[in-house]
Amino acid sequence: MGRNFRDAVAITGAAESEVGILPHRTEMQLHAQAAKRALEDAGIPLSEVDGVLSIGSSHGTRMPSVQVAEYLGICPSYSDSTSLGGCSFEAYVQHAALAIDAGLCNTCLITYGSTQRSGGAGFGGGTDPWLPFSQFEAPWGLPMMTGAYALAASRYMHLYGTTREQLAEIAVAARAWARLNPDAPRHEPLTVEDVLAAPMIATPLGKLDCCLVTDGGGAVVVTRADRARDARKAPVWLWGSAETHTHSSIANMPDLTVTPAARTGPAAFASAGLRPQDMDLAMIYDSFTITALMTLEDLGFCGKGEGGDFVSHGRIAPDGEFPMNTQGGGLSYTHPGMYGIFLLVEAVRQIRGEAGERQVPVNLALVHGTGGALSAGSTLILGKEPRR
Repeated sequence: MGRNFRDAVAITGAAESEVGILPHRTEMQLHAQAAKRALEDAGIPLSEVDGVLSIGSSHGTRMPSVQVAEYLGICPSYSDSTSLGGCSFEAYVQHAALAIDAGLCNTCLITYGSTQRSGGAGFGGGTDPWLPFSQFEAPWGLPMMTGAYALAASRYMHLYGTTREQLAEIAVAARAWARLNPDAPRHEPLTVEDVLAAPMIATPLGKLDCCLVTDGGGAVVVTRADRARDARKAPVWLWGSAETHTHSSIANMPDLTVTPAARTGPAAFASAGLRPQDMDLAMIYDSFTITALMTLEDLGFCGKGEGGDFVSHGRIAPDGEFPMNTQGGGLSYTHPGMYGIFLLVEAVRQIRGEAGERQVPVNLALVHGTGGALSAGSTLILGKEPRR
C-alpha cells in the first residue's frame, strides 16, 4: 500500500486528568494536568510541542487552543479549535496527521478539560433565536441532549423491534468493564432489571441508559513517525481515518436511524485497507445506549436492525467475543460533556498492553466518536504496528 498522510504520524502519549466531581479544579487546570501526563507518558518535553488542538466544554472556554497554548506557554505553528462536539478529538488526530505531513508542525498536543458537573452546566441547546433548535425544538420542550437521542431511539425501536432489555445490555456490559477499572466511579453490579427499573428521563431512555455527568479531561500526543520511534513507549499507529457531519439540530437529521458512522466507518476502513472483522477492540461513543447500538450497525459490525441481538448475552462484556468500551465507557466511567478523548486514551493503553485487569489481546482497534445530536462522527483505525 502506498504512503499517505497517515503513514507520517503516530500517537506517542495518552492520559487523563483527574476525573469525577472536581470543584477544586478549573477547566484550564484539567487541560494542563492531562497535557502534562500525556507528555510524560510520551517522554516528549513541552518545548517540542508546536501544534495545539483543543476544544472547550459546552459552557466554557472560547478560543480554546489559544487559551490552552497561553496557559502552557506554547507558541504553536499549527492551531485548531474545530468543534464537532464529542468526536472532535478523533477528528483532531486526522487534522494533526495532515498538518504534520504538510510540514506545518512536528508534534501536536490534543487536549480537553471540562468542569461540567461541578460547574452545574447542562447539555446542548442554543441561545441564538435564529438557530433551528431555538425555533423548532426548544419551544416545544425538547430536553437536550437526551430528547434528541430519545427521538432517534423511538424511531429505531419502532422500525426494528429492538427492546429496552437489549439496550440495557449495553449499560450492563459497560458497568462490568468499569468494575475492572480502579479509576471508574461505579463498581456496584448492574443488571438488566436495574436499568429497566431506573427513572425514565425521556422515553424510551431511562436514567441508566444515559451517560454520567462528570468533570475531567484528557490529552494525546501525536508526532512524526521518526520521532515516535524514539519516544518513551511503543507508538500507536494511525491506519485509517474519516470524519463528517450530516446536520446540526435533530429536526434536520436526514434519517433518525442512520448516524454519521455510516459514512465515516466505510471510509476509515477503506483508507486502512481493513474490514470490521479485522478489529480486536471497538471504542465506540456511548453517550446513551442507543448511540452505541446504532453506531455498531453503521460501522458495519452487524446489519441494520441487528444491533439488539449483537450486544446481547454478554457479547460486549468482559470475556465476551467483542470487547467494547473496556474502561466502562461514558455510561459507567466518565463523561465530562465530551467523551471522545477518553476513547483514544483507552485504545492506546489497550494496544500497548497497559490496561491491567481489563486488558484484552489487541493489535488493531477502532475508535469512533459522535458529536452533537447524532450530528457529527469521526472514525479512526489504530494499530500496534505501522501499516504494511
